[in-house]
This record gives sequence, structure tokens and C-alpha cells, in this order.
Amino acid sequence: MDMIMQERFMKLWAQYFGKTELPIAFWYTDDPGGAEKVRPPKVEHKCVIADLTRARKGASIALNATAIGCFGGKRYLGFTEEFRPNFEYFLSYGIPGEMEGERYKKSPEIVREVMKIAPHFTAPGRFIVFKRWDRIEKSDNPDAVVFFARPDVLSGLFTLANYDQVDPNGVFSPFAAGCATIVTYPYLEKDAECPRAVLGMFDVSARPCVQEDRLTFAVPMNRCEKMVRNMDESFLATGSWKKIKKRIMAATRRTISSP
Repeated sequence: MDMIMQERFMKLWAQYFGKTELPIAFWYTDDPGGAEKVRPPKVEHKCVIADLTRARKGASIALNATAIGCFGGKRYLGFTEEFRPNFEYFLSYGIPGEMEGERYKKSPEIVREVMKIAPHFTAPGRFIVFKRWDRIEKSDNPDAVVFFARPDVLSGLFTLANYDQVDPNGVFSPFAAGCATIVTYPYLEKDAECPRAVLGMFDVSARPCVQEDRLTFAVPMNRCEKMVRNMDESFLATGSWKKIKKRIMAATRRTISSP
């Protein structure tokens, strides 16, 4: 990690976004270093997003396939190619007497078509490490950066991601599991000719693991670096943004002062 760029971002983030929550970054490795290895869950199902709460608070964590307590999480983080059994029924209306469906898709037939085009990659390391931005070290090599943000902060990130783009779709929002919009899509975007940012956390099943006023904005590291370089010359220096910044700072103070 370029430590000069890391420090520059933190300075600019504080300047334009106040004390808003710092993003977390992730990457794959066979050696998680000092990151805490997450133990296999004791419950049958545990959402990956719940584990990320600790990373958001400053703990550096590393997960492997056995530490992920969700079949979807294993796939969307690249540790398996398989979907859960009867996934087409699980995502639609279920199987009477056997499985309750999530009803996120109208029919199993639609889900089967979704499964054909669902993106996938194989994890290039035994562990995926998550660290908050201020915990990243020089030897770390992040693949992507993930912001958990309120609407006003998202508006700034969204506009900044589109600042140097002609294509109006510099940010996209695919229908996907929460962890897929945080890991799968931004990880694959890093190798695109024009990497895009991913707006996510619309997954109803994962939303209980985040605050009610948060969505995610995930961006490949190579795109994030360009966004950082553009911050000073962008709309963030205008009076329009100063009005939004006041609301961001007020919301942050309310969060800090709440019990």
C-alpha cells in the first residue's frame, strides 16, 4: 500500500467528510499476518456482513472457507463455485414442507436463468483479509475499498466516482447478495478497462447486520486511487458541497453522542 496515498486520503476524507466512518479494504492472501483469523461459526447460519462489523470498528480480520457460516458467502467470496442445494427454490417460493423461500425472485425458472449469468471468481488465496483504512500497512495490497455510508456521503462518493467519466454508469447496482456487492463485483471490476464502483447492501436478508441508514459503496483500489487524486479539484471544494458537509457532520455528532 502506498502510505503517502493512504495518509492523503485520510486528510482529505476528514476535510470533506468530517469524522464520517472510514472505509474498510480487502485482499486475498495465504498469509494473513497479524489479522485475527475468524473462527468457524457456532451457529448454523452467520452472515459475512456481521463479521465485518468488527473490521469497521478497527479490528483486522481474516476469513477462510471454514470461517464463513453461509453457503452464499462462500461462493460470493470465491471459496466455492457451488450454489446451495435447491437454490432456485430458496431464492423464490421454496418447497412446501421442506424449505421456506426468500421470495426475492418470482419463480425457480427465473432463478435458474440468474444462476447461468451470475459472476464468479476463485479466491487467489486461502484467506480474505478485511482492514479499516487506517489499519492498512505498507506490505498490504488491497483489491477494493468498501464504504458503509449514509445517503449524503453516498452522494459525494457517487459524484466523485463519475467525476472523470463520460459514461454515466460509472457506478452500478446489481441485484445480488450483500457480500456479492461488497466483494464479488468490485473484485471483478478491478480488471475491467474502466473499473466501476458498486452501490449495494439492498439485500433484505443482510440488512439487519447494518444500521438502517447505511448502504455500501465498493470500489476497486485502482479506481479509488484516481478518486482520491481528484478530490481537491472536484465539487467537494464548492459551496454546494459545504452545505451537505454540514449535514454530514451534524449526523455524525448525533451518532457519536447517542447511547
